[in-house]
Amino acid sequence: MRLTIPILFLAPCFLYEIASAEVSDAGASGFTSINEVTVDAGRMAAWRAAIDEIDRWWSADHTVSGEASRLRIDATPQGCFCERLGKDAGVVHMTVTTVLPGTLLRLTGGLGPLGLMGVDGNMTWEFAAVENSTVVRFTYAVGGYRPGGLDALAGAVDGVLGEALLRLQAYIETGDAERIDLE
Repeated sequence: MRLTIPILFLAPCFLYEIASAEVSDAGASGFTSINEVTVDAGRMAAWRAAIDEIDRWWSADHTVSGEASRLRIDATPQGCFCERLGKDAGVVHMTVTTVLPGTLLRLTGGLGPLGLMGVDGNMTWEFAAVENSTVVRFTYAVGGYRPGGLDALAGAVDGVLGEALLRLQAYIETGDAERIDLE
């Protein structure tokens, strides 16, 4: 089953749209979300912004602490996409499994409420140079058990990841993840 979901967000003074977003398949035991944007930056610049500066573009609404400044990604195998909560306290959101600098980052784990369920996920961030720009694609495959089925969560997860990519795009192109421009 292929379900394409157009994602439009309204923000103060801005209307923005993700280049490509879809739940490519969804069923009771899992789903796959694919989101893609083209950013006006070179591949390595896009990589550095996405990985090294996640605390500057990830939404605080999708953190445990309510503060994106507490996020970090250690882009090494077995590295952590983590959130510091205080002295000796924190959350492992995902674990890094594959790193090809400037090209691919693969992580495993359940983001947000998925981390509290009997599910696991595999997320791949891909960076592909296209002329003077970079296509950034997030693919998240989630599988496991949830009463009522995981397909009920597919659209919400896809929306969160679509918003994340739009924020990354805005951050790379304007320096401000809150500033989203329409083409």
